[in-house]
Amino acid sequence: MSRKAHIERKTKETQIRLKLELDGVGVTSVSCNLPFWDHMLTLFAQHGLFDLELEADGDLEVDLHHTVEDVGIVLGQAITKALGEKRGICRYGNVTLPMDEALVNVTLDLCGRPYLGWHDSSFQGNSLKSDQLPQKLGDKIVGIDLGLVREFLKAAANNSGMALHVIIIAGENLHHLIEAIFKALGRALSVAVSAEPRRAGRIPSTKGTL
Repeated sequence: MSRKAHIERKTKETQIRLKLELDGVGVTSVSCNLPFWDHMLTLFAQHGLFDLELEADGDLEVDLHHTVEDVGIVLGQAITKALGEKRGICRYGNVTLPMDEALVNVTLDLCGRPYLGWHDSSFQGNSLKSDQLPQKLGDKIVGIDLGLVREFLKAAANNSGMALHVIIIAGENLHHLIEAIFKALGRALSVAVSAEPRRAGRIPSTKGTL
């Protein structure tokens, strides 16, 4: 059976409807009223070969944060629901991906213990702060910076029970760097949710649960 989820979330700040099929072919229909964000989520789904339908309306006149974070929440919930007991999956995914001068690594574990590790080698492994970014990267994109990307990933990790590490190895152009992160996330998650035939439907943990 295909692993699917349909999640709706309504608050005073956002209204979101999301359909996700993990065993898809990369068919997407994404509208968050943020063209750059729509593009990134489309890349995530198409490179992960997930079918994704997403409609999000939020209080963009206040800030982009509410919409971006809530989409991360709903995506994480959909991953959890679609995976069920996680029987037979690989569980882990690790992808290093280039985008011109940008290079990132995304490593994840569908372990049920949420965590976001955010690493940048030029800051000696410390978490990047949004006020540091303009000196590091150019081309700020309509209010979107790496700080906002980090909030999205944190929300997705927390609501999918995923331990997620993003390592920024190199990058000068903000668009390239964010695009590399979303493509790598899609491909790493695709590996993690894929079936391991030799596991024969067993849960990939010595505890017997994830």
